[in-house]
Amino acid sequence: MTRSTMKIPTYDQMMNPLIQALRELGGSGSVSEIYEETIKILDLPDEILEIPHENKEGSMSEVAYRLAWTRTYLRKYGILENSARGIWAFTPTGQDVREVDPSDVVKKVRELIAKEKITKGGGKKEIVSEDDSVDETEDIEDWRIKLQNILVNMKPDAFERLVQRLLRESGFIQVEVTGRSGDGGIDGKGIYRIKLGVKTEIIKVESVTIDNDWFLRI
Repeated sequence: MTRSTMKIPTYDQMMNPLIQALRELGGSGSVSEIYEETIKILDLPDEILEIPHENKEGSMSEVAYRLAWTRTYLRKYGILENSARGIWAFTPTGQDVREVDPSDVVKKVRELIAKEKITKGGGKKEIVSEDDSVDETEDIEDWRIKLQNILVNMKPDAFERLVQRLLRESGFIQVEVTGRSGDGGIDGKGIYRIKLGVKTEIIKVESVTIDNDWFLRI
């Protein structure tokens, strides 16, 4: 079977499978985790997964290349975001998105790219006067209080997704929640890469209050 006769999914055909994959992963995941979960959902045969991009030996697979474009389009569409450590997650807008219309995504993203090309280099720097400044210490304290209130009142499933992402951002892979404990926390496991290989860690996360101060203990 040749490359031309194989039905390799296009990047827009993989949009909804990728969204489903990210939900299966708890709302966040590394590129490799998202790839593995997406191809599992698509149930692609090995002969398709082994096709290299541009028929160059040693390059990434064609499926991985197209899936990278899938992530890019969904990010520009506003429902995905990625961190400096390469962890992808739903944006606040994307939290409730179960599926998208691929043609609508492609249309709107291409319109956005066209506008960016027109306006590139034409922006003006925003000048902030001294009157617009705030006291840095008060701002930091206000930020901490707001964050604490959000975490304390967070629903269990949202807390679960947050912890999974924090662990992934810290270098863990294959993060799984194995159960919720009676103390309001969660139990799980993950794999952490070290110089000599990998190490599987058993994870317990719980919230504790000490002298009226709230802490997240991992």
